Amino acid sequence: MDGSRKWLLGLGAVVLVFLSHMTSALEVPLDLPQPPTITQQSPKDYIFDPRENIVLHCEAKGKPQPSFSWTRNGTHFDVEKDSKVLMKPGSGTLVIDISGEKAEVYEGTYQCTAHNDHGTAISNNIVIRQSRSPLWSKERNEAVVVQKGVPLVLQCQPPAGLPPPVIIWMDNNFQRLPLDKRVSQALNGDLYFSNVLPDDTRNDYICYARFHYTQTIQQKQPISVTVLDMETMNETVAALYNITDFYRGSPDGERHPGFMLPLGATSTKMVLRGETLELECIAEGLPTPDISWQKEGGELPSGRMSLQNFKKTLRISDVNEADTGSYRCTAANKLGSVYHDIKVTVKAAPFWVSAPRNLILAPNETGILTCRVNGTPKPTIRWFVNGVPIENAPEDHSRKVDEDTVIISSVQSGSSAVYQCNASNEFGYLMANAFVNVLAEPPRVLTPPNRVYQVISNNPALLHCASFGSPIPVITWFKDSQISIRNGDPFVIYENGTLEINVAQPLNSGKYTCIATNNLGIKENHVFLEVKEPTRILRQPEYKVVQRGMSALFECKVKHDPSLIPTMTWLKDKGELPDDERFVVDTDSLTIKDVRGEDEGAYTCIMNTTLDQDSASAMLTVVEATPTPAIVYEKPDPPTDLELTDQTERSVQLTWTPGDENNSPIKNFLIQYEDLLHQPGVWVNLTEADGTSTTARLQLSPHVYYSFRVLAQNDVGYSNPSAPSHEYRTSPAAPDENPSNVHGAGTQPDNIVISWTPLTGFQSNGQGLQYKVYWKQKDVDEDWSSQNVANASQFVLSGTQTYVPYEIKVQAFNHYGNGPDPGVVVGYSGEDFPLSAPESVNIMVHNSTVAEVHWEPVSLSSVRGKLQGYTVYYRRERGLHETAEEAEQQQALTFSGNRSEGRLPGLQPYSLYNVFIKVLNNKGEGPSSLSKTFETPEGVPGPPTFLNVVDYSLDSLTLAWGPPANNNGRLVGYTLSYQPVNSTSGLGPIKEMSFLANETSAVLGSLNSSMLYKFYLTARTIKGPGPSISEEASTILDTAVPNRQVDIATQGWFIGLMCAIALLILVLLIVCFIKRNKGGKYPVKEKEDAHQDPEIQPMKEDDGTFGEYSDTEDHKPLKGSRTPSNGTVRRDESDDSLVDYGEGGDGQFNEDGSFIGQYSGKKEKDTHEGNESSEAPSPVNAMNSFV
Repeated sequence: MDGSRKWLLGLGAVVLVFLSHMTSALEVPLDLPQPPTITQQSPKDYIFDPRENIVLHCEAKGKPQPSFSWTRNGTHFDVEKDSKVLMKPGSGTLVIDISGEKAEVYEGTYQCTAHNDHGTAISNNIVIRQSRSPLWSKERNEAVVVQKGVPLVLQCQPPAGLPPPVIIWMDNNFQRLPLDKRVSQALNGDLYFSNVLPDDTRNDYICYARFHYTQTIQQKQPISVTVLDMETMNETVAALYNITDFYRGSPDGERHPGFMLPLGATSTKMVLRGETLELECIAEGLPTPDISWQKEGGELPSGRMSLQNFKKTLRISDVNEADTGSYRCTAANKLGSVYHDIKVTVKAAPFWVSAPRNLILAPNETGILTCRVNGTPKPTIRWFVNGVPIENAPEDHSRKVDEDTVIISSVQSGSSAVYQCNASNEFGYLMANAFVNVLAEPPRVLTPPNRVYQVISNNPALLHCASFGSPIPVITWFKDSQISIRNGDPFVIYENGTLEINVAQPLNSGKYTCIATNNLGIKENHVFLEVKEPTRILRQPEYKVVQRGMSALFECKVKHDPSLIPTMTWLKDKGELPDDERFVVDTDSLTIKDVRGEDEGAYTCIMNTTLDQDSASAMLTVVEATPTPAIVYEKPDPPTDLELTDQTERSVQLTWTPGDENNSPIKNFLIQYEDLLHQPGVWVNLTEADGTSTTARLQLSPHVYYSFRVLAQNDVGYSNPSAPSHEYRTSPAAPDENPSNVHGAGTQPDNIVISWTPLTGFQSNGQGLQYKVYWKQKDVDEDWSSQNVANASQFVLSGTQTYVPYEIKVQAFNHYGNGPDPGVVVGYSGEDFPLSAPESVNIMVHNSTVAEVHWEPVSLSSVRGKLQGYTVYYRRERGLHETAEEAEQQQALTFSGNRSEGRLPGLQPYSLYNVFIKVLNNKGEGPSSLSKTFETPEGVPGPPTFLNVVDYSLDSLTLAWGPPANNNGRLVGYTLSYQPVNSTSGLGPIKEMSFLANETSAVLGSLNSSMLYKFYLTARTIKGPGPSISEEASTILDTAVPNRQVDIATQGWFIGLMCAIALLILVLLIVCFIKRNKGGKYPVKEKEDAHQDPEIQPMKEDDGTFGEYSDTEDHKPLKGSRTPSNGTVRRDESDDSLVDYGEGGDGQFNEDGSFIGQYSGKKEKDTHEGNESSEAPSPVNAMNSFV
């Protein structure tokens, strides 16, 4: 137990020392003692060309200079005994001359060792193998004969080489065979045809293997392929082949997709992390299938994924564990689809998470070496010291090994060593050297003294202070030898001692001193920073339109830092100016004399200094002489050349160059700023300047990264904004204001929440913005309490009394000071439910619907919060004429403020009500008062529930009605009023009848027949009649009278109408019959005479036949007729055809088989229906009668 505690306590101190020694690149000056460090070595896998020497690199540094030795296959390799092996002087690099020797003698595993007095470093195991390009085995390829459309695979099977060869399919002329979606080469080199075509027939399919190191190409014997097309072969050729040997698939030649590679429905693939995964699917089918890929349950990595070989190969580079999963390739054509799933497993050779790094320790310090690796399966870690397994090294009690960590405690002089970490699994290994160098050295600064750094303002400045010492020195910076620089905006001090000024300003110029300190001494170094003004083109060259033969002048006025030497260069179209005396370059201008057409283009002036440059361009357009154009007024061009000068803590001078006014004078300039630190992208109006000004003094806020722009305004409008100025950063300061909207209110009876609107980043004035919250109970003699709050807009004070006033205030502060004194506001702690109920509740009833409630208010102390008012709850229990209570919903009215009475409107007359009252605050309601009941007097009743006419006659009507839903008192009777409604004179005189309360029907007699009456009914109490309901009814017989129907068939007018319709139909039928008999005739002779067709001949007298209507022609159309290609006869053609009349198979029929007559235009009866038709005989029947 005690040992564990000591180990844990010691580990905390170790971690601190370890962190202090963690540097990204720890270099020991070469004049100091140090163990060996290997700086160069050959790759782990070395394949050599037997025609060249073997060169094994091994370089190392150290003090004293290391000596080198080698092992081969785990045993010492005596370099001096082999005359073919040479070790370079001062190096461990071996050069092996294998000329005239068998190269395989030197194959094996080599390792280099670098040793000096302070330790031993070792290289990786370097496996040397000779490249091989074996010959192709002798074989004879049989000719391949296949039928068109079937799949085919031509195997390559190259000899195994080292490294494997590149496979290419070519013909006898060394031309690559064309590959496409149908014909493709697999990863193993085989050639796949998804389906073969006759064009694939050839006798020179040749597989070539190209070997990398020997640069030799070996050729497989040519393969002959013949593709047979069984449909087009003649019988002689087809007899030579057995058709069943080649025919596959459906009779139409199309075929469902299927996979040629890989086989089966699923397969597996293992790939190592960091390597490239290649998945391949090649399918056969007709038409050629399309291949698509997807990952089950995930997306393909778009940035690392590519589809190759016409989408048959999915390639994923830099594989990681997230690529594990099932990948599906789908082959599809119009007949269907098929898929194959490939399960991918990602393993990993060991890879670094954190490699061990060199440690430089002073005597009695403690350090940690860590060897963090990962891999699948998990790697095994072994430690070595000076090349010897750590378990076999001499025992060292200051050293403790814990898996991937070695802790060296209280090191002593002379205990320097080199540690090796070896992490391995079945897929590979990693090995790293890290030395522990025990030194006691005072600080030294490695950066040359008095170095001058120059930088353009508003750019970053880096001042270096490289140092070394053991213990590692602490770096501090001073400006002008007196101002200490803290690590914070605008300064950043890096771990290696470099000082960065984020945005250098002229006020940052001066002398900087860096001091390196450890317990053995102190060392300082001085550097100088010069912040220069930027080079700016104040007047840019402008777009010119110049007439031919005139002169063009481009101005380019520049401002630069006086200490920098500028160089002006002019370019035309990004090239040098023409060598022509017409081009005259002056200090700040370019003049082109006697302008010609070829002078058109873009002219650029470039001003260079040793630190920066600026450039501007303008176009020159050459035109012929034209009349002076009319004046065009436009908004001004944007200002240019923004420059910031005369910087102070809270102001800066902004200068600009106005743009072209475009014929309208500039009235004013609008200056805007962007806060790049707090609100990037948002431009805010800052100030305006007069239209004649070109400069403005801008008042600024602290800790803002300003960028400015200027807009010009004339009578047309604002110009586009100028280009933003360079960034200008103001120094931090204490806040200028405090948060607003300070408010205090409790959320619980024992707290108060103090809230405020926080300052914006712009208002913060610096880093470390916080708020100091002050509070004390009002009217109590006590001191202010306070609490600092950061990154919040409220503070909760607990443990307060209920609803007590507090004085509160909130003050802002940051790293640079406090804001102004804040104002005091009053807030209250949280409320609780009221304790008391109102008393002395009385009700005063004003009428049947309004009552007034009075009560005695509660004491304010019992409210325990802000009094919101009183809520009166009331509910109607029942009507006074009812015996049973009704469960009506309770109603509530709230009366705001400290009230003692309130009115209850909308009550129901003649009812019993129950009332109680509760006091209300923001928390809720208090207890209820004692209940009180009161009665409302009678009122007028509601309307009767219905009024219906239940019986009709010629001179009387029977009415029935229902009592009111709300009597609102004791019902005493009903009043019924009615009057006739005349269609001409309107309403007639009103008659009125009264009925007792128990009467609900009445018969009204002596009414006029066929008259419409309107009825009004009201109910009455002692308070008078209530609202009425009305109904209309008629004594006439109409659809309004229910259940009295008249048989229309017995009415005389109906019988007469039906007789007239029947007579009209009879006349129409007679006319149609006459017209049909007349139109059915077909005068053939008259139509033939009208056509005057010379092809139609009269009947021959000698044989008794018609000249054109012979037996041999009865299946042909008449000459001159047109028959569509689909075999149908167009009904709108005027030409005649015998088919139109014939009864043969070529005649045209309706869907039901009836003949379509060309000339009658009507459907004729079928022959089985008889021969009673009145139509004329057809010519075909006439021909048949002569046979």
